[in-house]
Amino acid sequence: MAFKLFEEVVLTKDIPKRELRKGDVATIVERHPVSDGEDGYSLELFNALGDTIAVITVPESAIKPLTVNEIFSIRSLAVA
Repeated sequence: MAFKLFEEVVLTKDIPKRELRKGDVATIVERHPVSDGEDGYSLELFNALGDTIAVITVPESAIKPLTVNEIFSIRSLAVA
């Protein structure tokens, strides 16, 4: 499935290095198509105030589209 630029998506796995968790919402900022394998995506993640907290690159299998039966919630980002 090819996602669109600036589409909001959900992480399907934790990214412990960046203290991101499955279920966190991200915005697609770049698609990295490959001819033989899985496409990748650069994602930007924001805090509740709209400040960027991370920009990461993940394989397509690490994201999924938002669905109508999901709601947003708030969690604290652990400070290292």
